[in-house]
Amino acid sequence: MLLLRHHPASLRCRVRLDSAIHRLAMSTAASASAPPASSAASDYHCRTKHSLTAGYARGPGRLDWANQPNPFLRFSPPSQIPLPNPPPVIAGIPYPSLFHSPPPPPSPQPLSVNSLSALLFHSLALSAPPASPPGPSASTPAAATSTPTEAHLLFEHPRDPGRLVVSHYAPRDHLLEVRSAAPLADFPALLPPPATAAPAAAGHRGPGAVVHLLEGYGERALRYCNHDVGHALAAVAVAAAALGWDVRLLDGLSDEDLGYLVGVEKGAPPPPDGLPDKMVRGKAPWVERQHPDCAVLLFPAGSEPKVDYGAMSAALRGFDRLEWVGKANALSKDHVVWDVIYHTAEAVKKHGPAPGESFSVNPWRRNAVLSDGLYKELTAQEVVRRRRSAVDMDGVHVMGRDTFYQIMLHCLPSGDVSPEELQGPPSALPFRVLPWDAEVHAALFVHRVSELPKGLYFLVRNEEHFDMLRRAMRQDFEWERPERCPDGLPLYRLMKGDCQQIAMQISCFQDIASHGCFSLGMISRFELVLHEKGEWMYPRLFWETGVLGQVLYLEAHAVGISATGIGCYFDDAVHEVLGLKDLEFQSLYHFTVGAPVLDKRIMTVAAPFPWPDPIGGDMAGSRC
Repeated sequence: MLLLRHHPASLRCRVRLDSAIHRLAMSTAASASAPPASSAASDYHCRTKHSLTAGYARGPGRLDWANQPNPFLRFSPPSQIPLPNPPPVIAGIPYPSLFHSPPPPPSPQPLSVNSLSALLFHSLALSAPPASPPGPSASTPAAATSTPTEAHLLFEHPRDPGRLVVSHYAPRDHLLEVRSAAPLADFPALLPPPATAAPAAAGHRGPGAVVHLLEGYGERALRYCNHDVGHALAAVAVAAAALGWDVRLLDGLSDEDLGYLVGVEKGAPPPPDGLPDKMVRGKAPWVERQHPDCAVLLFPAGSEPKVDYGAMSAALRGFDRLEWVGKANALSKDHVVWDVIYHTAEAVKKHGPAPGESFSVNPWRRNAVLSDGLYKELTAQEVVRRRRSAVDMDGVHVMGRDTFYQIMLHCLPSGDVSPEELQGPPSALPFRVLPWDAEVHAALFVHRVSELPKGLYFLVRNEEHFDMLRRAMRQDFEWERPERCPDGLPLYRLMKGDCQQIAMQISCFQDIASHGCFSLGMISRFELVLHEKGEWMYPRLFWETGVLGQVLYLEAHAVGISATGIGCYFDDAVHEVLGLKDLEFQSLYHFTVGAPVLDKRIMTVAAPFPWPDPIGGDMAGSRC
């Protein structure tokens, strides 16, 4: 993710708009004030918009290099389960085969220390060492960020059958820290056969702690944390599929249930005087309290575990009586506490299953394929370890039309469906990890794709939304199918024209949005989702954008180029380009795909590397 240092007062709107698209974008830019909001989630969303006219969302305006945080959560003294680093060689699966072969994926690997190592190594481990500031940060297969998404795993110990283990994954050292253990017979509901493991797949130190780590993002950081959750969900799903495992979100568990799973009450205490009502700086130990996001169940592909959310929730409450070991390290000496993030995070918590919600597994569908020959000869494992965020695009590379169409086909949640079916239910890898029908679409600015006219295009990822989208967007859009567009790909051209300038301008004037082959904005159904389901869907919309973004990263690297997620964009300027009004649809994430300008300071490693501890202590020199 590429973020700029934001100084709202320094923004100057010296924009010359030459094309018809530019004029459309700015015709009413001055009226792009936030509409009345109806919930804490929409209040937060409107408050944290960047604006061409009103400036950037609230942030510190600078990075505090003197108070650099430790990005890695560790527990001391831990009981450890070392993981082979790198994991023993497991037959590499050609990247296209993982997505295009008839389902389900390969025969399931048995649960073992080796298979757990392979799962984590290809999803949440570090894959590139960091450079010293202000150089690039460390990368993981799930995110090119210095703040890896934390994972806690619950599984039956492979070498001690009948023993249930709660552990924390330490990505820097590639090992498991055992936090607690109990007889599996005491908690049978937590691993319903044939489940492999039930990790809390994504979580952070408290939201404010992540904000401090992502200090330049300020109040907008809650958005980016949830992007990263989506990246992590997709990364775990892909790594699991290579082992013959399936992954499904345990979305009927409450936030309180997840707190028991990671031992929230065994760590930092809650704020002594309640949540603050203004932004404060200074020492605030409660900021480092755990904030779990979600849990997923891993199980052999082709099976469907019988999950009883009521029994699982009751079992997790029993975790409060277990003996927990290990004390969390300090994240930072001082903290930046953005009050609106804590209040919003509290308001969007889920308190249990939605009415009628139950655990189910969709039929496994392969992704539609034009030609496997469009991809480099890489295994799926090699692709995920190469995943990086490009720091710049060369502005020259032209993508083939079939390559573009193939990438778009991989962005479809239902995969290769019959002509009578519509895109919507998530059945293809990795979207099948999500239990809701697709809510996110893609508005595409096509810059350099051979035999495809430059212009504005739209990918409809849930075809139930087609009429709604067409009514909500500009009435003079073409909605034409581009030439030789594959059957089953709901891609439409809205307008021809050179979009490079407007793509750059609406993405906070970042050239990278115009120097690639194409860029896009992820457009989600918004207000109705929060109204129909509840405010707990707000972070989940960002999870879906993160899953889609991970697909774009993997597809780009699999064809030999790169990509970058862009969290800085002018929200309502994007809506003006499309003609969207109010909160019916909102732009939640931007992306650009193209040939990267290589940064020689970043390298991929498969062996340990030294890492100094920014806070101080005895962890320096530990392994990847």
